[in-house]
Amino acid sequence: MFDTRQYIRSVQLLRDKVPRFDAYPFSLPAIRNLHELALHPRVTFIVGENGTGKSTLLEAMAIAWGFNAEGGTSNFTFATQASHSELNEYIRLVKGTRRPRDGFFLRAESFYNLATSIEQLDSEGGPGGKVIASYGGKSLHQMSHGESFFAVFQNRLSGNGLYILDEPEAALSPVRQMALITRMHELVRRNSQLIIATHSPIIMAYPDSLILQLTRSGIQQVDYEQTEHYSVMKEFANNRPKMLKILLGE
Repeated sequence: MFDTRQYIRSVQLLRDKVPRFDAYPFSLPAIRNLHELALHPRVTFIVGENGTGKSTLLEAMAIAWGFNAEGGTSNFTFATQASHSELNEYIRLVKGTRRPRDGFFLRAESFYNLATSIEQLDSEGGPGGKVIASYGGKSLHQMSHGESFFAVFQNRLSGNGLYILDEPEAALSPVRQMALITRMHELVRRNSQLIIATHSPIIMAYPDSLILQLTRSGIQQVDYEQTEHYSVMKEFANNRPKMLKILLGE
């Protein structure tokens, strides 16, 4: 699966430098058992239940690459609250032979701060003129949450890039999630690599990909149909009355 031309080939945990494995974030099973994690040359999904370390791992990779901890490109330097872990100091990104022309780190939980930073840069005469022009030309704060998210995907991500997305489905309707699959495919065709943490069984259905599932025992590669997200949604959709009776204790 390795392609020397992909931007990030794998992630290594520098285990000999870890001070202790009984403290966060190294106490997380996915991190404690990590040696080297191979990534797909096009799309890698990181999935799992809440608290298994998806965002922690994704965030560390983004910071290690040079992105701002709260999202955006490597040129963004805004900071509102230092909430990221120190994991980025203990990992090594094994890179390919190519360097991306573009890159973006999207964090659903700090997207508001990103939108605010863009407006501040423009009000201060940011580099290259109006920064918002590359996001569609309209204030992200003047759109709905979903519209502003999709404006980033549609306008800011231009291809030939490394894109790290943390729960991009957070503000998207099911229809927009399907539209995101189309956009992902366009970016892949433009020599992009995407690394995505998601709970969405729609988004993770993208076929040319690798799914890495984080559990209480570590990280394992799984097929789409093996994910809990797929099986739970399928069971609920196919047996809704029965599932509701169970959930409501009837």
